[in-house]
Formats: sequence, C-alpha cells, structure tokens
Amino acid sequence: MAGFSAALGVFGFVTTAAAQHFDAQAEWAQRYDADEHLAVTRSTTPVLSPQTLAATEQAIEHYREIVSRGGWGTVPAGHTLKLGVSGPAVVALRKRLIASGDLDSASGGSPIFDSYVDAGVKHFQARHGIGETGVVSQETFTALNVSADVRLQQLEINIVRLRSYSGNLGGRFVMANIPAAAVETVENGVVATHHIAGVGKIDRQSPVMMTKAIDINFNPYWTVPVSIIRKDLIPKMQADPNYLSENRIHIYNRDGQEVQPQQINWNSLEAVNYKFREDPGDNNSLGVVRININNPYGVYMHDTATKGVFGDDFRFISSGCIRVQNVRDYVAWLLKDNPGWDRDHIDEVIRSGERVDVKLATPVPVYWVYITAWATPDGTIQFRDDIYQRDGFGGNVAQAIVPPTQQAVVNNEQPSPAYGGSQGYYGGEQGSGRGQGYGGQQQTLPPMSDEQ
Repeated sequence: MAGFSAALGVFGFVTTAAAQHFDAQAEWAQRYDADEHLAVTRSTTPVLSPQTLAATEQAIEHYREIVSRGGWGTVPAGHTLKLGVSGPAVVALRKRLIASGDLDSASGGSPIFDSYVDAGVKHFQARHGIGETGVVSQETFTALNVSADVRLQQLEINIVRLRSYSGNLGGRFVMANIPAAAVETVENGVVATHHIAGVGKIDRQSPVMMTKAIDINFNPYWTVPVSIIRKDLIPKMQADPNYLSENRIHIYNRDGQEVQPQQINWNSLEAVNYKFREDPGDNNSLGVVRININNPYGVYMHDTATKGVFGDDFRFISSGCIRVQNVRDYVAWLLKDNPGWDRDHIDEVIRSGERVDVKLATPVPVYWVYITAWATPDGTIQFRDDIYQRDGFGGNVAQAIVPPTQQAVVNNEQPSPAYGGSQGYYGGEQGSGRGQGYGGQQQTLPPMSDEQ
C-alpha cells in the first residue's frame, strides 16, 4: 500500500535524549528533537473518524492480498538482531519487513543488518506501539511473528468497532484508546493534542464507555482504599511508625475527627475502620489534577506522581482509571470555554497547592474505546496488542508486549471483575480519590498507586 514507508502517526515512544532523563521523559513537549530521518510524525486524523474508517477498509483489502499470496514468513528468534549483526535471520527479517511494507524491496537480500534494516525495524516498531530502538529483541520478535491472517482478522474485527463510532461524536471530544494506552483530543475533525496514557491492568480493566467530562479537581486529596490499608499501610506502619507523617497521610475516624497514629493498634486490623487521606501536592498519588467523568464504574482521568511510566511500552498499570501525560495541556483544552482558565492560570492554581474545583462550562464528550488495529489516510497501518483478549485470538496477539508477571493473568483467562456498578473505587467525598469500596489488589508503598 502506498505510504507504507512514510512517517507514522504513533502514540508515544522514547527518544534517545529522553531516555537519558527518565524522570523527565514523561512530560516532553508535543514535538521530538531526534535526527530528521528518525523522526516520527503523529497523525492529525482522529482514530474515530470517517477518514480512519475508510483507510482501515483499504488496509483490509491490502491484507487480503498479502494473505492470498501466502502471507509472510517468520523471523527466527533466539538472538538479538541489531546494527552490524549478520546471518540468515537478518535475511528472514528483511523479507518479513518488505512483506509488510516496512522496508523497500530495493534494499535487497543482504545478510547484514544495515541502516536500511534499522530504519525498517523502527518503522515496524512504531506501527506496533513498541519503542523505536531498531533492536529486534523479544517484544519485536513476537510482533513480527504474528501471522498475516491474524492481522487481517484483527483489522476485520476492529472495522466493526470503528463503524460503531461513525456517527456525530461532537465538535469537540476526547478519545482514550485503551489497547494503545493513548488519549487524543479532537476539535473540528482534527486531533488537537496527543497524550500517552496509563490504563487498567489485565485484571483491573478500564471500561469501554461513552460519557462526558464534567469537572476538574486541582490539587486533589487521595483516600486510601481499604485493601491498601490492610495489605500495605499496616505493614508499613509496623516497620516504620513515622511512615504516615512522612508521606503526609492523615487519619480520620467515622465522625471526621483526626486521629493520631499512636492511637491505633498496628498489630491488628483496627486501622481498616479509619479513613486515611493523602494531602494534595506533587507527590500525591493522583498528581495535581483529577478529571471527573460521569460513569457508574467509579473511574476517572488524572495526573500521576510517577510520570516515568509514560516512557514504558507496557502501560497497563492502573486499576481502571486513566493517567494522562502532559495533563496540564489536556486540562487547558477541556477548560477552553471557561473564561479565565488559560494555561497560565492553571499553572498558578497548581502552584498554590490549594484545592480548587472547576465545573466545565460545556461538558465534553469522552469515549473510552478498545481499538487494536486501524489505518491512517497516509497508508500507515497500526496494530496494538489485544491486552484484554477481546479480539478472540487467545494469548497469541496479547503476548507481544505483556511482561511475564502479567502474562500469567492473561493465560489464566480468569481476570477478576474490572469494575462493577456496586463496587465503586472512591467514596462520597468528591475529588478525594478512591474510598472504601475497593478490594483485592496488592500494592507496595511508596509511591502509592492512584487506584490500587
């Protein structure tokens, strides 16, 4: 298909410069400073759009042709392939990349992993949501060896999903694609901002839903779920009696009165009868902003204190909520219709450290979707792992980037309920974070996770 060798629209990767500053990589600007020939251009075409639907229909026809010709071969795994390596596996890699349009057929069949193969591998990695290293290791091997007919079926399944969003979604809306762990804001049919995201774990899945963003909490509190009190907080206090004060966590009884740590027997489960609330601040588990969306699942979108996660390929790390990279830009876009709430004012409010709640003047439609394959008008075909196994292929596709510890959950195929109308994730205090309606997830502290 024409355009295969064009620059891709990709939802996130780690540049060389960013990797040298891991803690800062999560909030880079909406551009990249890598060498021009390595640059990857993000698509301005919304995933949920007639253009994407049409491009995906064309991609299906193209993949039907590939399958009719016998698909593509596999690439022998076992040894990492990278610049300078030579051997039969490199020949197989060249053929595989040429078959999917990631490498020009004019590059030949040399057994040497040269700069052309390096560029082709990066192109392939970008289309599959894998960090563009140019190195073929386990994650890339697994994605390369997914057969053409499986990829075709993936496209055919997702065309149905894309058609279900082919109506009028609104002049301004937010799309969170769960398998891609990415968020985009859309205005007048064009992507306004892209955001890398952290989404629900395999056993704590983010729900597919249509809703609206209604209000924003700046400098929110976070209420510690009972499961974390029982499994993590009590052991922490047994080991270090100063843990709560050092992490700015206060204790309250049922009457709302503050209780001192010394008043609780930490060698028992007495602590589960109290509310533990983390103060606002940069180190708060919700970060500095929480975006509330109408839904029965008790989930929301928010910042995070652990921004390094945005530099990872595997970002299925929450318990249903979605963490948003460059959240201040996202919030500024949401508050566009609220007079006086420009980016400077948002930064000022966050710097103040004071709790401030803002209702959106115009609620913005929000779509949390599950799209694992789609194409853009330039001919680029994107694939993401079927992390929640909703495409019907078992573990074959999902295993591409799932760490072994998470893969055990996938293979078991018995995930616990990700959400439920009667099992909320936070209590009655608006903006407080998760409350007492949570259970069952192990987590270590610090830092405390937002929804675990």
